[in-house]
Amino acid sequence: MASHLPDHFKCPISLEIMSDPVILSSGHTFDRPSIQRWLDEGHRTCPITKLPLPANPTLIPNHALRSLISTYTLLPPLHQIISQPETLISILKSSSSSSDSKIDSLRQLARLSKRDANFRRRLVDSGAVSAVLFCLDSSSGETKLQEKALSVLLNLSLDDDSKIGLVAEGAIDRVVAFLLREASSDCCALAATIITSLAVVEVNKGTIGAFPGAIEALVGILKDGKGRERKEAATALYALCCFGDNRKRAVDCGAVPILMRSVECGLERGVEVIGVLAKCKEGREHLESYGGCVKILVHVLRNGSSRGIQYALLALTSLCFHSKEMLLVTLQEGVLDICLGLVDDDNEKVRRNSSNLIRVLQSDGNHRMY
Repeated sequence: MASHLPDHFKCPISLEIMSDPVILSSGHTFDRPSIQRWLDEGHRTCPITKLPLPANPTLIPNHALRSLISTYTLLPPLHQIISQPETLISILKSSSSSSDSKIDSLRQLARLSKRDANFRRRLVDSGAVSAVLFCLDSSSGETKLQEKALSVLLNLSLDDDSKIGLVAEGAIDRVVAFLLREASSDCCALAATIITSLAVVEVNKGTIGAFPGAIEALVGILKDGKGRERKEAATALYALCCFGDNRKRAVDCGAVPILMRSVECGLERGVEVIGVLAKCKEGREHLESYGGCVKILVHVLRNGSSRGIQYALLALTSLCFHSKEMLLVTLQEGVLDICLGLVDDDNEKVRRNSSNLIRVLQSDGNHRMY
């Protein structure tokens, strides 16, 4: 066992794994039996620094190190974890396991499952999903445990073969719960990323979108979240809204004005969602009623990345095709000239979308009114 544990778990005197680590006044940690024997022999210097000690040295228990050693000694060597992950899974499932032992088990599972598809499949086959979900259910207030459990869940969702099974086992219920309650920013970002990963499978888009509170929670993070969690929420919302039925759900949750304000504040990823919401009638109606909508999209055309420009063009094309008023406003903003400059862009989708918008802007009455 000692061969695969860190050196600082070993007593400097006995060179054995410490069972009762204590801190000497010199700041160094020793196993209690070893340092006590040293002191009983009459030594009054630190075995490491050789500096003098008080006449009656105090031994302070190193609880943090003792807990860490206890956690590690529960874990098998790395090669055994890869071939037999059941030991770690059993730690996660046990209600008597400490939080530290669960966190360390999840840390190892997350590290090993991140890039090893075979290990991920072995985990799923060994019942890891229910174990990780159990950790999420019983981790109220324990941010570190929640983050590690969500990290493992994200890794397990990487394989298409597992995505439907994860939804069937109740992953969405737990993930949405994290988005709805006041979880940490990192937990919310991980939860949103899991939704994006699961939504790669078409059937999951509909299942997740119809789940009570799922889209509402993502819109809420876009409104009130910070940095990374807002970006991940926008990405997840885009993935879900690629499924037609979810667009109206997002609009009904007030997504359009929140997205437009986000784009104004520099969250370009919100333009991607606007681009797909503009495909539905409800989305276009809310965009038209948002003051300065065209100006915001034109700003993206002038200053955005290729992907942002691509979706701003898509949104403007949908708006102009269905509304003469929006077409006139778009022309007044000089979008035709902008598009003429984009038809030779290096990005094929930008070229195609700009050409489509040019055709609509030049159609002069052939657009559809609703």
